[in-house]
Amino acid sequence: MRFKGLDLNLLVALDALLEERSVSRAAERLNLSQPALSASLARLRSYFGDPLLVAQGRRMIPTAEARAIGREIKPILTSVDGLLARSIAFDPATSNRVFRISASDYLIAVLFPRLVPKIEKQAPHIGLDLVAPSQEAQTALERGELDLMLTPEEHCVPAHPTELLFEERHVVVGWKDNPLIAAPLTEEAFFDAGHVAVRIGQTSRASFAESHLDAFARKRRIEITAASFTTVPDLLIGTRRLAVMHERLARLMAQRLPIVLHPLPFAFPAMREMAQYNSARHGDAGRAWLLDLLKESILAAG
Repeated sequence: MRFKGLDLNLLVALDALLEERSVSRAAERLNLSQPALSASLARLRSYFGDPLLVAQGRRMIPTAEARAIGREIKPILTSVDGLLARSIAFDPATSNRVFRISASDYLIAVLFPRLVPKIEKQAPHIGLDLVAPSQEAQTALERGELDLMLTPEEHCVPAHPTELLFEERHVVVGWKDNPLIAAPLTEEAFFDAGHVAVRIGQTSRASFAESHLDAFARKRRIEITAASFTTVPDLLIGTRRLAVMHERLARLMAQRLPIVLHPLPFAFPAMREMAQYNSARHGDAGRAWLLDLLKESILAAG
């Protein structure tokens, strides 16, 4: 399709080139041959009268004009994607759609064992692509590349719709034979103990609990830092260390491992777990169906 002399498919090619900064990677992403995408780049350069991407070593660096064009076309392509999602009737019984969801291992452990059987029963051909929370996942949501991002309210992307899924309390957890956890835990004993903490992703983003604990005037003695929530209980067994965990996950893990949980010995805010999606997907019937199933799974999880 042409608009004012431009093949609109070239805008999709330019978007991929600006994100990948590589003809070969962009071609692979678009399922095109490298010569075909190189030809598309040549046509784009001719149309806009600008080099658009300049080779520097193994990377291609966008020009100022290319960056400006990219900022304009990204929301357009995202809106078109959302329009197509609304236009295509969604029937869970026959759909073979793959939903891409950003969710932590905590949520996967607590909710998805209840969600997956519901999906299999209602939509046997539906697939899930689960990605870990990260800055890249937030960027993917802004680009319209995620169907849902499940995240604490503090990590939501501004200007896109959110829905509250549930509120989560946090508890202190320790090995069942840890003498610190056997008696009622005081605030002083909590801060005197060694701790296992969680930092998420390659940039070591602080979790909700870690962010709020870091704000205390008195600091914990963190002896182990884990990359996932579900590994924490195993790191407590046989030690005097403590950890702060989501209550739902702690109760689930206490059914399998020799750990116990107690209330925190001080006031601590509840975490608001949100579902967020790109505003272009507001009318997406498939996304709405999946979100309803998630909410049913939360009720089952208690």
